Amino acid sequence: MKTRYYHLPRLTGVDALRLDEREVPAPGPREVLVRMRAWSLNYRDLMIASDTYGRALKPDVVPLSDGAGEVVDAGSEVTRWREGDRVTGIFMPGWLSGPSAARKTAGALGGPADGVLAEYVLFDEEALVAAPAHLDFAETATLPCAAVTAWHAVAVTGGLTPGQTVLTLGSGGVSLFALQFAAVGGARVLTTSSDDTKLERLRALGATEGVNYARTADWGRVVAEATGGGVDHVVEVGGAGTLPQSLEAVRVGGRISLIGVLSRDGGADPSSVLLKGVTLQGMFVGSREMFEQMNRAIEHHRLRPVIDRAFPFAEAPAAYRYFAARGHFGKVVITDE
Repeated sequence: MKTRYYHLPRLTGVDALRLDEREVPAPGPREVLVRMRAWSLNYRDLMIASDTYGRALKPDVVPLSDGAGEVVDAGSEVTRWREGDRVTGIFMPGWLSGPSAARKTAGALGGPADGVLAEYVLFDEEALVAAPAHLDFAETATLPCAAVTAWHAVAVTGGLTPGQTVLTLGSGGVSLFALQFAAVGGARVLTTSSDDTKLERLRALGATEGVNYARTADWGRVVAEATGGGVDHVVEVGGAGTLPQSLEAVRVGGRISLIGVLSRDGGADPSSVLLKGVTLQGMFVGSREMFEQMNRAIEHHRLRPVIDRAFPFAEAPAAYRYFAARGHFGKVVITDE
């Protein structure tokens, strides 16, 4: 039986994305065949399509790390899953638990290895987690990269506790998940946006205060003053362009989790890190163990991911273009409908 999939024969941008057909793959002894029902985009996917990711990529790669679906077939030795199970893949199939290591983080989906933008995808049985029971496929598809990264930053390394102060930046996927996780954990969450309407929506999700950075260039100082000396933790998704303000916003002895590279312009003075004794740590998604822990929290609190817009599978390039315009609030998804 033939099935459709997307691939990138060239890394020259969204226009290089090609829809093609191939045979439905047959699972090996320890593999699971998943009929994909939904997918979601991350900024990384735009970088891969335009060859600006800065890492070695698989030639003619099938893009996207994030997707969800249902098990339709399994190999003879599979014990973790059965037909009809609702599942989603993990970002790095080799990182199941414990601290990160080069051998665990190699082979991330949709870049160094083929991703999931296909109607049928094979997974090793260990590289899947169960979808939270109350989420649909589109909501589940938003979790593998952005949500796990936010959970890793806020709950695992960030040591989330009630009363902690957390600063999130903007309204992209990682920032919204970080806001939701911090809020349900009892933190005081401050946030930024260039749009007052978005700031109101961020408050509705749990932020207590918001700063419009388009009107307030020194928003780091404003945040520091509002919190009596700075926040405990900044979830930093802007990169070099926003890091100087994040260093201004964080308290002495605080933490900045470096996640995004949305802006490469600007630079941070390393003396700020030294003088404040700031922990500056890079976040690169997380393990299956973190994913499963996060899903338990999502189910317990009945959290729902924020989806901005959905596109049908046949219009995946349009989803890429809409996402690249950066006007979204939350996740941009693709569905099989």
